Amino acid sequence: MPAIELTPAQRKEHRAAAHHLQPVVMIGADGLTPAVVKEIDAALNAHGLIKVRVFSDDRAAREALLGQIANELGAAPIQHIGKLLVLWRPLPKQRAAEAPAAEGRSARPRVVKILTFSKSGSQRAQVKKVTVLGNQRLTAGGLVKRAKKRSSATSVKKRSQGT
Repeated sequence: MPAIELTPAQRKEHRAAAHHLQPVVMIGADGLTPAVVKEIDAALNAHGLIKVRVFSDDRAAREALLGQIANELGAAPIQHIGKLLVLWRPLPKQRAAEAPAAEGRSARPRVVKILTFSKSGSQRAQVKKVTVLGNQRLTAGGLVKRAKKRSSATSVKKRSQGT
């Protein structure tokens, strides 16, 4: 399988997403064995975006290793920095189908982009990504607020009328 080609903007986005990740596969002195390839494939199927640590001092060998892994597994080489390799491959269909199609109101966390425009209008709008949980809402001002819990099961009107 040939490696996936990405635009520089897509590669930049994946680099940013991979920044906080820890390496999930480590390649030792034996190099790229079939077992290591199998583990990298399993990690790509599970996560989509992974870091691989290579315990080799030869930079050229690490570059060749990144290209070889990307070609064998049909992944996109995102970054090679030091002894870390970052790879991305889209998640398989069954994994993508598990996520609900309607983003609507669900209990899972979701990422919302907030645009903040400059007061003078001469600068670009700033984009800020915020994670909103199921029990939170986004106000018109761009703040994240918690949904308030009801104090009792009956309304004030029913309490005043009845019993």
